[in-house]
This record gives sequence, C-alpha cells and structure tokens, in this order.
Amino acid sequence: MAPLDFDEKALPASVRAELRGVPADTAHLIEGHLVAAAELLDEDPVQANAHAQAARRRAPRLPVLREVAAEAAYQAGEYASALNDYRALRRMTGNDNFLPVIADCERALGRPQAALRLIREGQAADLNPSQQVELVLVQAGARCDLGQRDEAVRVLRDAVKNLTAPTEATARLHYAYAETLLEDGDTAGARTWFASAQKHDPANFLDSQDRIDIIDGREPSGNPADDMIFIDDDDEGQVTDQ
Repeated sequence: MAPLDFDEKALPASVRAELRGVPADTAHLIEGHLVAAAELLDEDPVQANAHAQAARRRAPRLPVLREVAAEAAYQAGEYASALNDYRALRRMTGNDNFLPVIADCERALGRPQAALRLIREGQAADLNPSQQVELVLVQAGARCDLGQRDEAVRVLRDAVKNLTAPTEATARLHYAYAETLLEDGDTAGARTWFASAQKHDPANFLDSQDRIDIIDGREPSGNPADDMIFIDDDDEGQVTDQ
C-alpha cells in the first residue's frame, strides 16, 4: 500500500511536473509509491521495486514512471522487467544514454551477443563520457561471458588509455581493469590500477583500498565494494495499487 502521509517535496520538481496531468487522487497515490521506492531502494530493493511497479501501473505512459520502474527492477535483479521498461523509455524519449543499461540487462539475461549488438549502437551514438565508460564495462563483461578474455582486457586497456570521464566513472573503469590484471596474475599492475581507482574514489564507494591491502599482505579495512562493476549472475514483496 502506498504511504498516504509523506512530504511531496521529497520528490524532484521534474517528477511532480510530469504528474500534473494525472488526476489529483491518482497522482497522490503515485507520489506515495515513488517516495516509498526511493526510501527502500538501498535497504530493500525488492520492496522498492514493488512500489515502483505500482506507481508505473497507474500511469504507464509517463516516461518518469517508466524510468523509476526500470531502475528499481534493475536494482532488484529483475532484468527482464527492467529491459522492457528501458527499451520503452528509449522509444519514448529517443535517448541513447539508456543503451549501456539495456545492453547490461541483455547480458544479465544470458545474451552477451545481443549485448554486443547494442554496444555497437552505443559506440555510434553521442553518449556522454560516463555512459561511454558504462558501455565499456558491459562490453568487457560480455566478452568474458563469451570466453573472449583477451578481448575483454584489450577493451578495458584501450578505455583506460583513451577515455576521459568524471571521477566516479573513472574509478569504476580503473577498478575493473585492475581486477582483470589481478585475475591474470599481474599483481603489480593490478595494484597500480587499484591505487588509481582509489584516488578517483574519495568517498570509498569501491573497495580499492581493501584490494591493495590484500595484495600487500595486510588485513583489509572493510570498505564496501560496488557490486555493479559487472553484473553477476526470497520472496518478492507485494505492494497493492491502493
């Protein structure tokens, strides 16, 4: 059930603006589900997804609700549902920035070749630097899925040399490259790139320092890793539309 007592200002103005064309009582229910989804996303992604889907069912033609539903489904590991909504979003908005996550959904569903076809589309699109990094990470993961590890390493190495991206995206790229080097036995190279990832990650979203500690033979400090570098392959919470 959607919470009825909440602060509407917790939602971005752009979201509230899209809901102006929806009947007031319906909009209020949608807003409640959206607030609940945002609050639960980190601690209970399955329940957050249930709220997001309940909001989407109320007004499925609104791009903002499609995007919330897609992101929540993705975080909950419901990749088929996320894929459907991300595809719909791309059709509705014409925004190619969704290509990396669409490709990642295909990969998570065990279709690396389909992911690579989408990646080729993305390479021809006008993606921002952060999205280009995401595309590279998915591409490398898809190559690994196909047993093409050398090609995955090449993709990451070329991106590390040639891509300039915002700090968080750069950290993710350098971390992924370090991990492949470590798996290939290049401990010194891995340490260098984990250190670079750490430098670009002052908030410690990744566990780069832990990886360095392990390489150096020290006890890791226990920083949480971002488990979305590559997607690896309970009961679902149910939320009513009321």
